[in-house]
Amino acid sequence: MANVHFRALKLVAILLASAFTFNTSAADYKNGDTHKDDYKWINFNLMHSVDAKIPYGARNDTYLEMEFGGRSGIFDLYGYVDMFDVFNRKQDDRHDGDNFFAKIAPRMSLDGLLGYDLSVGPVQEWYIATVTNIGDRELFEHFIGVGSDVNVPWFGKMGVNVYARYVRENYGEDNEGKWDGYMLSTNWFTPFYNFSNGSYLSYQGYFDYQFGANKIADDKLYSNNAIEWFNGLYWHSERYAVGYGLKYFHNMALTRDNAGAGRTTGLGHYFSLTYKF
Repeated sequence: MANVHFRALKLVAILLASAFTFNTSAADYKNGDTHKDDYKWINFNLMHSVDAKIPYGARNDTYLEMEFGGRSGIFDLYGYVDMFDVFNRKQDDRHDGDNFFAKIAPRMSLDGLLGYDLSVGPVQEWYIATVTNIGDRELFEHFIGVGSDVNVPWFGKMGVNVYARYVRENYGEDNEGKWDGYMLSTNWFTPFYNFSNGSYLSYQGYFDYQFGANKIADDKLYSNNAIEWFNGLYWHSERYAVGYGLKYFHNMALTRDNAGAGRTTGLGHYFSLTYKF
């Protein structure tokens, strides 16, 4: 699978390198007004996964997701909370299993904190970036590192972040209470076709590459690297959205494919109905 890693990282490198041929707008904190570009949003998404490569067979699930984000001064925020098996169906792979998963990803602008324009080339703004992942059955991990907003041709503004990972809880495994591995993360939201009624189509998704995780002794079950690559095509109106996402998994959750946790590498499908508050 080394070729898979190489191709994925090469794609990210090509996108970022090509951005240097384009102009970009720097972060603007003139006159000390850090709140002039504030915004916030909340979506409720009814999601259904098909053949997702989640460890231990959690492939098909219907769940409710509260997704939120925004900007307040020098702080940028994205997050979501997933409530699994929302219809309490015995046929759901999550039935009588984990109930929820939450991801909270605040970033603090270094440009805003210092009151200085740190933009360079396509990099619009720099951040201290964090992520916290919480599962209801003994999963609790933190990521902290450096983030940026990068102007990429066609995609527009893309978040690019690099983190170190600290494991607080991990189902009692050896790496609890330790720094274990790193993550390269990108995300994008790109409207690409507008309809006459004001609705539009977007290509949106993320690419997460974890690597260097080696603090668990059981290397037969666990991997030191993993990929999640979500590619979504969505129709948006002012209040609603409908979408389909194709997700590529490689060693999902740092578990080796077919090594005791089932299939953790391959493609999964996601269908979504959204109401926007």
